[in-house]
Amino acid sequence: MFQEERLVSILKYLQEKKRIEVDEICSLLNISRDTARRDIIKLEQQGTILRTRGGAILPPISKDILNYEQRMKQDLTSKQRIGELAATLIHDGDYLYMDASTTVRHTVEYMTSKMNAVVTNSINTADVLTQKEGIRIHLLGGLFNNEHRFVYGQRAIDMLGDYQFEKAFLGACGITAEGLTTYFEEESFLIRKIIQQSEQIIVLADSTKFGKKLFHRTADLKDIDIIVTNQEPDEQLREQLEAVEVDIMVVGEHVVS
Repeated sequence: MFQEERLVSILKYLQEKKRIEVDEICSLLNISRDTARRDIIKLEQQGTILRTRGGAILPPISKDILNYEQRMKQDLTSKQRIGELAATLIHDGDYLYMDASTTVRHTVEYMTSKMNAVVTNSINTADVLTQKEGIRIHLLGGLFNNEHRFVYGQRAIDMLGDYQFEKAFLGACGITAEGLTTYFEEESFLIRKIIQQSEQIIVLADSTKFGKKLFHRTADLKDIDIIVTNQEPDEQLREQLEAVEVDIMVVGEHVVS
């Protein structure tokens, strides 16, 4: 087996188990300890793992940032199914906030309700909303992030103070016991204000977001009311969510009419 193939196998194991020991690499790949150590060093040089005493772990803080168009193509089926289920939580006349998440955009595509007022910081979400009948759209003003397609900044935060939302639909970059995290500091400020202005916080997250930790923390788990996902989190995180009374809606376990 070539080194490139071994590295792929080690990373696949780490994604499932979170940690690997040198002896486990030797057994898994039928290689010597010296070869296993060289493979670990190579992965660390690539920035994909952190070496520990006797083994390796995945980096605790994710650094991979995809742009909006890349995220639209990633896990498309899961996001569509999550969006379809999340749309059932929207009723006629609801006052809503919908963020720039690609999964929230899919929720908008499945909306069938009428007479809603929707505030958003996403020109893409606003564009989809224009195709819906009887929806009043409020687009936040401020600075615009070209790569990730969202409006941010103090002007946007100030505008949020003029609205009260019954439901806020937020995407999630990462969810751990410490709460919600994101790649962008400016987005974290915006989300905190949205939480203050909303009666119910609904987070849309595919299963890859569970256990993923990013640099900027945006909210505690107790700030969330509902998580809509395609797969339950692991037992430990599920218990932590249940302890703060977060309802977990899983695609396939709820009938979408």
